[in-house]
Amino acid sequence: MYRFLLTPRWWTINVFVVLSIPFCLFMGSWQLSRFEDRVDSHRTHQGKTEQAAQQPADPLAELLPVTKQTSGRIAEATGTYDTEHQYLSPGRTLDGERGAYVVSLLRLDADPGAGDDHGSALPVVRGWLPGDPDPADVPAPPTGRTTVTGALQSNETIGDTTGLGEGRIGRVSAAVLVNLVPYDVQDAWITVQDPKLLPEPLKAVPPALPKGSGLDLKAFQNLGYSAEWFAFVVFALFMWFRFFRRDLELARDAELGIAQNPAAPTRTTPTTDAAAEPVDSPSRTS
Repeated sequence: MYRFLLTPRWWTINVFVVLSIPFCLFMGSWQLSRFEDRVDSHRTHQGKTEQAAQQPADPLAELLPVTKQTSGRIAEATGTYDTEHQYLSPGRTLDGERGAYVVSLLRLDADPGAGDDHGSALPVVRGWLPGDPDPADVPAPPTGRTTVTGALQSNETIGDTTGLGEGRIGRVSAAVLVNLVPYDVQDAWITVQDPKLLPEPLKAVPPALPKGSGLDLKAFQNLGYSAEWFAFVVFALFMWFRFFRRDLELARDAELGIAQNPAAPTRTTPTTDAAAEPVDSPSRTS
C-alpha cells in the first residue's frame, strides 16, 4: 500500500522536505537571534546613556569620531557661540508634544596651527520649544567665551531639508549646516542636559540611542522574518501530509478495485432511435 513512497516523485518530495525544514529552522532561529541581540543592545545602551549623564564630562576631542561606545557620553567643548546663526529644527516630539529644537553653533577654540581666529563649529541643541516658534523669539545664546557640556550625538540622516522656511533646518547634521555657514562644522553635535544652562522656556532634549542599537523598524523586520521562516516549516509539513493522504487514498482504492484509470478511454455506446423511422420490408410481387 505504501509502495508509492518509493516512486521518483515521492523521492523528490521527501528529499525536499528533509532538506528544507532544517534550513528554515536555522534561518528562523538566526533571525530571532538578531532580534534578541537588538533588544539586548537597546537595553545596554539605554543603561549606558543614563549612567553617562551622571559621569564627569570628557573633552570633545577624546570622544570623536562618534561611535556606539561614545554616543551618549557627556562631552565638554569650549568656544564662542555664533549669535548670527541660530536655527530651529521643527517637527520634534517631546513628552507627546510637538515642538522644535533650538540649534546654535559653538565656534570652537582654534588649534595652535589654525590660520583663523576660530576652529570649526560644533552644533549644540540648546533645548526644545513647544509649538512652532518664530526664530526671532528664540532666546539668544550666551555671548563671549563659554564652556558647554552635553550628550554627544552623531549626525542625523532623516529629515526634510527643503521648504522649511528661513532659519529652519530639517535635521541636525554637518551636511546641512555646512551649506548655511561660512566655516567648517563638526560631524557631531551635543544636546545640553544641565538645567542651569537652559534658559526659560527651553527644555532639555534627551540623547538618542546610537544607530543600530534601538528597537527600530529593522529590528521588528528581523522578528517578522523569523515568523515567516517558522511558518514555512509548518506549511511544508502540511503539504507533505496532504499529498501523502491523497496518494494513500488512491492506493487503497486501487487495492479495492474501485480506482479508475484516467488513461483508459471511455467507451460510449451510440444510441439509435429504432422507432424514429420504421424500416419497410420490400413488397413481394406475386
